[in-house]
Amino acid sequence: MSQKSNRQFDIAVIGAGIAGASVAHELAADARVAVIEMESHPGYHTTGRSAAVFSEVYGPAPIRALTGQSRAFFDNPPEVFGQHALLSPRGVLYAAREDQAESLEKLRDSLSGAAGLRMVDEDEARRLSPLLLPGYAVAGLLEEDASDIDVNALHHGYLRGLRQLGGEVIVDCEVQGAERRNGMWVLSTKHGEIHAPIVVNAAGAWADELAAKMGAQPAGLVPKRRTALMIAAPDGADPAGWAATVDVDEQFYLKPDAGRLLISPADETPSAPCDAQPEEMDIAICIDRIQRAFDVDVKRVENCWAGLRTFVEDHAPVCGYDPSVEGLFWLAGQGGYGIQSAPGLSQLAARMVTGQQMPDGLEDRGFKAADVSPMRLRRRKATAEN
Repeated sequence: MSQKSNRQFDIAVIGAGIAGASVAHELAADARVAVIEMESHPGYHTTGRSAAVFSEVYGPAPIRALTGQSRAFFDNPPEVFGQHALLSPRGVLYAAREDQAESLEKLRDSLSGAAGLRMVDEDEARRLSPLLLPGYAVAGLLEEDASDIDVNALHHGYLRGLRQLGGEVIVDCEVQGAERRNGMWVLSTKHGEIHAPIVVNAAGAWADELAAKMGAQPAGLVPKRRTALMIAAPDGADPAGWAATVDVDEQFYLKPDAGRLLISPADETPSAPCDAQPEEMDIAICIDRIQRAFDVDVKRVENCWAGLRTFVEDHAPVCGYDPSVEGLFWLAGQGGYGIQSAPGLSQLAARMVTGQQMPDGLEDRGFKAADVSPMRLRRRKATAEN
């Protein structure tokens, strides 16, 4: 983008993470779309730091419906996403100690009727996750149809597809101000002005800050830091076929990753929007929890990082036009579910942006647009104040 140029588009999408990239791709077939990213490359803060698993039982009901809706896309993506599969089979084991029996029962009951789930005993849990210490996990719930997601291929496939459809990705371009003039948003950046009648707020942890610049009330988004470490697998071990193992109370997880082990304390520490970095205490907590559950001696951390997962109170996304500010569409609050639900959510959002009906099949999954609408947050706030 040339210095101090002024550009006009049909839709400006703010944020080039998975949310912004996917909805821009869905919109670009019928509109002139620009994705505006404040960093020098897309997906820097969250998407690029995700260790995503495709799980149709993970998350609140709206997320589960959107994830199920995404399955067809993951199984048969457009050619622009490349020749390699976006999903690789990886069962997920929710492991429970004896004192967590009630938590395991609650999880099983909450997911009753979901396909591909079954209870396992300690012996099978240890076959699925061979590093579990004897006597640690007395039972578990196995999701057999879960998969690893190739996050890089998914994200860059969306960006590549967007460009092929004539869309643009403008990096190093923070929105410094916004003004509504004659039915058009005028976005001020260091490079000049960007004009568009519709702005999609896919700014992740910064979505409330962007909304404030546009005169909108905040959605109440809370960024939460999640820490992850990469360690070596034990000598002679091949973790390729192991299940990902998650503590039933989500106190840790261990996931095979390209011959190594990705581990996390599953922390959710509220944070201001920032370039999140791992803290020594979280690293120490992670190692302690993993060594208590698994036969692994963490002598060296090969790599560690942190990312921000942004939520509203009910953990469902915020997707829909702002009720008070013309031309502002929210697409935020995907939390830890943004990768697995991206195809379904972006298809929904694109239809909502353009005033079309929901995608076929989504209502059959029990999904209601009201469950993700920004209006639900306003109603809850008004109720709480009264």
